Amino acid sequence: MSPAPRTARVPRIAPVSRGVRIARTVPASPSGTTAAPATPAAAPLTSLRRFGLGLSVLALAAASTVGLGPAALAYGDDGARVQAVAPESADHLVVTVRGAGVGADGTFRVSCHPERGDHPNVPGACATLDRNTVWGTDPFAPVPAGSFCTLQYGGAATARVTGRWAGRPVDATFARKDGCQMERWDRFVPLLPDLR
Repeated sequence: MSPAPRTARVPRIAPVSRGVRIARTVPASPSGTTAAPATPAAAPLTSLRRFGLGLSVLALAAASTVGLGPAALAYGDDGARVQAVAPESADHLVVTVRGAGVGADGTFRVSCHPERGDHPNVPGACATLDRNTVWGTDPFAPVPAGSFCTLQYGGAATARVTGRWAGRPVDATFARKDGCQMERWDRFVPLLPDLR
């Protein structure tokens, strides 16, 4: 009686995400061919990698909440340490005023929620911006074409406001050429200088 054939173990390479390969042994059949693996090895590693990335994001959010600020560290998808930078406020504007006179001309930055910047009156500017912001409307919209405006001249002062406010990009210009333009400017005092 002949002995039963022995089962040989042959190394088999199974694909894993991102080009990494893991050697697995698969029993050979009596004919010498190898059977395909039942389940891929990529699923557990991919889910662990995603879990680790999720923890890194949560740790970064917690660090910025507790006040660790820009020096907080996180770990990327590949396990490497990366420097995390505290995000700038979503509501930040740059105001450039020209022709308004000494002390009023210049370029100023203001961020709200939280309030900070080099604007002469950051709390007042943020309060004015919040007061002028109405859901569904653009607070920086220009005077509508065809408006009836008084023929007043408020001076040569101009202003340009750029940045982001309430989730939208801002690029607005202001002047004091007629009554409507003056009213629009005055609505944004003290973000814009008071020239009344």
